[in-house]
Amino acid sequence: QVQLVESGGGLVQPGGSLKLSCDVSGSIYSIAHMTWHRQTPGHQRELVASRTSGGAQWYADSVKDRFTIFRDNTKNTIYLQINDLKPEDTAVYICNIQARKVAGRQAYDYWGQGTQVTVSS
Repeated sequence: QVQLVESGGGLVQPGGSLKLSCDVSGSIYSIAHMTWHRQTPGHQRELVASRTSGGAQWYADSVKDRFTIFRDNTKNTIYLQINDLKPEDTAVYICNIQARKVAGRQAYDYWGQGTQVTVSS
């Protein structure tokens, strides 16, 4: 069973920083793609950052130059570094991967439960 567990959220003041972690456990052959989304009540889930296994990255315009997605392969952990936090960044941040459990087989989506980030003075 593949599990994703996020951590690192919290209450921070505007301008502050956080480093979110997504620990991936279970039997995985390879991770093809990883993303961070965020969601606020009454709104659709928003993709904010993605990274391919080859290292190509994409960021939403609203977070560009403030967010960085990266991976520690030794720990099978995916991170989201968030700098210069703004009140509008307040949301539940959710980790997602597309991973193969067996070489050459189809990749499937796996999701975490999310970690709350609140930006307020």
